[in-house]
Amino acid sequence: MNANPLSHGHGIHAEVGDQIVVGGPTVGTPGRDGEVIALHHEDGTPPYDVRWSDTGRTSVFFPGPDAHVRHLHDETGTPGHEESPNGAMTSP
Repeated sequence: MNANPLSHGHGIHAEVGDQIVVGGPTVGTPGRDGEVIALHHEDGTPPYDVRWSDTGRTSVFFPGPDAHVRHLHDETGTPGHEESPNGAMTSP
């Protein structure tokens, strides 16, 4: 098994503690965000159990094209990056 799920170069991957952000009604405005509290697959692929910040409720979430993962830190403890479903990454 590959120790770095981001090296796959495709799809979306998350870890417990990462933030899921789902696009909002206007470009650049998040519609909803939540914390990944549990994984269903060891490799970090969807679905995820997400606790939503707006309601405090937890649900099983299957990311769509308007969702991305905000990795809050990398293995060194420094700020991480964001990842879209197509695997593209950006700096925060």
